Amino acid sequence: MNAFKSLSPWVVCLVAMSALSAWAQADEARAKKIVGGVCFVCHGMEGESSSEVFPRLAGQHAQYIAKQLENFKSGKRKSTAMADMVAKLTPDEMVALGQYFEKQTVVVEPAKDKGLAAVGQYIYHNGNKYSGLAACASCHGAEAKGSTALPRLAGQYADYIATQLQQFNKRERTNDNAVMHAIVSKMTPLEMAAVAEYLSGQ
Repeated sequence: MNAFKSLSPWVVCLVAMSALSAWAQADEARAKKIVGGVCFVCHGMEGESSSEVFPRLAGQHAQYIAKQLENFKSGKRKSTAMADMVAKLTPDEMVALGQYFEKQTVVVEPAKDKGLAAVGQYIYHNGNKYSGLAACASCHGAEAKGSTALPRLAGQYADYIATQLQQFNKRERTNDNAVMHAIVSKMTPLEMAAVAEYLSGQ
């Protein structure tokens, strides 16, 4: 205690920053080890994903990833495969994994069906006044990059997004905002596919 008092505030600050930096490096190294041991099989080493069945994690918000991992572990979000994968993860490791994937480069490919994507663009930004469907952008943002609490949707695989919308609609996914249940209940299968196609190319 007395030793710290004799140090200047700048020195104390530098020591603290150095300790935090070393801790962050250790966390990243741990996260990379976990990714290389388990996650990479489906999600790739840099979150690029090996199939449209699995979400791209590169660039996804760290807090959102950590929350989903915790939800898989607790059973709030159902997935037999993911429940096994996260069973031994600690909360700190979940945060570290989120931070690791958030740092990775987002790879965006053009939408495969431009006509369908155009319909999706309209729905995403304007909704459907005839059915009372609200614009997705009102929560997820004009650029679909979300926030710490909401997922980044831009650049995500169309098939994955469409599947999640269907799960919200069937109440098979209940761990996130209940607003999603109300929103997707007003979406047609075409609208779900169109919005998903649009977002995949953003």
